[in-house]
Amino acid sequence: MIEPKPAVQPGSAQGKTKKRRFGGTEAQIRSALKFYKVMAYLTGGMLLLLCAELVVRYVFGQYLFAGGTNAVTGQPFGLGFADAEPQGVLGGFNLSVAVLIVHGWMYVVYLISNFRLWTLMRWPFLKLILLALGGVVPFLSFFVEKKFHAEVEAELASHPQAAQRY
Repeated sequence: MIEPKPAVQPGSAQGKTKKRRFGGTEAQIRSALKFYKVMAYLTGGMLLLLCAELVVRYVFGQYLFAGGTNAVTGQPFGLGFADAEPQGVLGGFNLSVAVLIVHGWMYVVYLISNFRLWTLMRWPFLKLILLALGGVVPFLSFFVEKKFHAEVEAELASHPQAAQRY
């Protein structure tokens, strides 16, 4: 009969550190880190633009339009702000709504980059939540990106054998 062994972390009783394993090779991790960095800056920039657009819309009651016809004068409208209610531009392209849509889809791609980095690094779930918050809290994506970029670089440097899988 086989004797059951206690479920103890290897090396915890002897004072050794737990062996670190990554979910991919170093090249895969660096690729995911680069993709995350690009998406963090793009999404953070779009979020700041979105915040400015929301302030203009709800504080000043204006939309940003490109093209169309001025609803009051009937003259062609180039690029600029117009009244939201009543509608100030007819037939123009509403850039304010475009900012909302672009940020929304960029955030989806940003979440994919977060998930890819998170799975390759085998981090706890709380870090994924913190990464995801970077796309919805203004300026947070810049700070979180800097912190996690340094953390990934430090982990790769301190555990050079952990990423070698093949």
